[in-house]
Amino acid sequence: MGSNFVHARFCFSVVAVVVVLASLPLQVQAQAVSLDPAKLPRVGTVDERFASYNIEMAEVTGGNFWKPYHGQNSAAEGRKPAESASIPAGMDPNLYQYRPPINLTNPRLRKLAAALGPAYVRVSGTWANSVYFASSENPPEKAPAGYSGVLTRKEWKGVIDFVHAVDGKLVTSFATSTGTHNAQGVWTPQEASAWIEYTKSIGGQIAAAEFMNEPTYAAMGGAPKDYNAADYARDIAVFKPWLKENSPGTVFLGPGPVGEGPFAIAMAGMLHTEDLLKATGPVFDVFSYHLYAAASQRCASMGDKGQTTATAALSEDWLSRPEKIDEYYATLRDRFEPGKPLWITETADAACGGNPWASTFIDSFRYSIEHASLARRGVKVIMHNTLAASDYGLLDQNTFEPRPNYWVTLLWRRLMGTTVLDSQISVPANTSVYSQCLKGESGGVTLLIINADRQHSFNLDLPAASQRYTLTAEKLEDTTVELNGKPLRLTSSGDLPQFGGEPVKAGRISFAPTSITYLTIRNAGNANCQ
Repeated sequence: MGSNFVHARFCFSVVAVVVVLASLPLQVQAQAVSLDPAKLPRVGTVDERFASYNIEMAEVTGGNFWKPYHGQNSAAEGRKPAESASIPAGMDPNLYQYRPPINLTNPRLRKLAAALGPAYVRVSGTWANSVYFASSENPPEKAPAGYSGVLTRKEWKGVIDFVHAVDGKLVTSFATSTGTHNAQGVWTPQEASAWIEYTKSIGGQIAAAEFMNEPTYAAMGGAPKDYNAADYARDIAVFKPWLKENSPGTVFLGPGPVGEGPFAIAMAGMLHTEDLLKATGPVFDVFSYHLYAAASQRCASMGDKGQTTATAALSEDWLSRPEKIDEYYATLRDRFEPGKPLWITETADAACGGNPWASTFIDSFRYSIEHASLARRGVKVIMHNTLAASDYGLLDQNTFEPRPNYWVTLLWRRLMGTTVLDSQISVPANTSVYSQCLKGESGGVTLLIINADRQHSFNLDLPAASQRYTLTAEKLEDTTVELNGKPLRLTSSGDLPQFGGEPVKAGRISFAPTSITYLTIRNAGNANCQ
């Protein structure tokens, strides 16, 4: 065989390879999709306080909360769980560590929280189920029998002052432990009445409340022994009329379950939402639930089925879980409380304080998709757990430095309006495009483009000019996030930095792998956004 023939065949093969590569499916190359923001239809609305947050009752009173992972700096490093403070029933004390009460007067904390306003500020959690409100100025040193923690007047006034200072509305739940039940085992409002009256006396108002935090885990929250769905319904029959008489402006949320559905986190003695709703009948103003798609590494003893990994954090399975859990609870809502709004009153990457990577950029993909996809599904409010405690906090609990999910929330607050649109396009795997009206701009549209693909870019063709706000990180598990290539940090005086979008001309826009972009189109001309 002659050398010229070999050379010719080699050249032909190279050309053939190039032709084949050029004709491969689009997902191998940068993706290209066209979208006309003027034509996006309206699919619903969300509350103006859609992106809200929790402050755990254990933070307010001080007490045993989730122990930091090994090697994590903490002001309370090395402290053992306090015997006088609450450990949720049935839980391993070694998972917890004492933390002093949060300083809600801290100027940085207030400034950063105010930037997320308006928001609902939920003060609740497992520890709220068994807290005793000290209605006098001389609180007991130890909780009375039937309770496991003490909330002082000073601490609660600090909550009310904080809520006022940050443009918040207060959401909470009530004590339901054995100390609140009479000899017949029925819940009584004596302690709750003192708490409500004091709240009013200092200018506070409870915007919305659940009876109990997570009734599916009632035993863990200190409920009476063998507490069941019938007991819950009996207590609700006392609680609801009392609430409507004593705090008529308070929205009654419920039932507030957790741990069920396709990614269940089972616990001994667990109650089931279906049984609770059958027993109570349609009694709630709003159907609420809690959303955790896994348990953190701290709670690995609950079983492998409840675990996840950082490696899976960008997988389609993981990122689709919030919608699947919402479908489970929305179906129960439709059966037992048809037409009632859906609120998620507690959520994060994982129960039990969050995973080690919850404080990093890699969790911002789940966070963004959960908020945007559930807004599209009709959820009205999402309350992230927490503002500034444990690994899933929006802020570092020691320094109050913003974490990646804080910056995601801040951009949502500034750019996303309350009208939810349907992007009406098909996108490749691991890419999501969501749309809502642009906040404060008639006819304007905001697109949220999430490219969770680790290798491939995504292209979008737009007929109008826009401003882009792209979040990336040098490493996915970094706690520092960049906006349009520049690190987002507080100023030397602790203020939020001044930043704006990057102008983009009409035409094709490319979105890099592992990036999250808010794209604002002021002149979209969408009639649904007037």
